[in-house]
Amino acid sequence: MTAHGKPAEGLATPLAGEVTDGVHRLLARVYYADTDFSGVVYHARYLEFLERGRSDFLRLAGVHHTDLAEGSLGEKIVWVVRRMEIDFRQPARIDDVLEIETRTDSISGARIFMAQRILRGQDVLIEARVEAAIMSETGRPRRFPKDWKAIFLPDG
Repeated sequence: MTAHGKPAEGLATPLAGEVTDGVHRLLARVYYADTDFSGVVYHARYLEFLERGRSDFLRLAGVHHTDLAEGSLGEKIVWVVRRMEIDFRQPARIDDVLEIETRTDSISGARIFMAQRILRGQDVLIEARVEAAIMSETGRPRRFPKDWKAIFLPDG
C-alpha cells in the first residue's frame, strides 16, 4: 500500500473486508466529515468505524441484520451493544486509510464479547472491548444460537 493506503496496482479490496485466522479486517478512509475543527477524527466517529467492522464481520459470517429483524430465527431478533470500553491511543487524520480489526473473544448465553482495533499501517490508534447481546423485539435476551458459536469461535 502507498502512504494514503492506495492498493498496489491490480489489487482490489472486498467491500465487506475479509476474515483471516478468525480476525475480520475492513479498510475505511477518513473523510473530511469524520474530522473535527482540529483536523483529526472526532472521537464519536470511531464508534461508527467500529460498528462497520462488527456489521461486516457478521455479514461475512452469514448473519444479516435484515434477516434477523424479519424473523429468520423464528422470531424478530436485534443486536444491542451492552458495554464498550475504548482506549484512544493516537489520532487519525483526513485521508488516512484505517484498518478495522474485529475478533470474537468469547460467547456466553445471549452475549458475545469482541475485541476490536483500528490501525493506520502498523500503528494502533484505537483498542475497544465490546459486549453485545441478542434480544427479541420485546427486549428480552435470547441465547446465542449454537450453530453461531462455530462461526464466531472456530477454534473454541
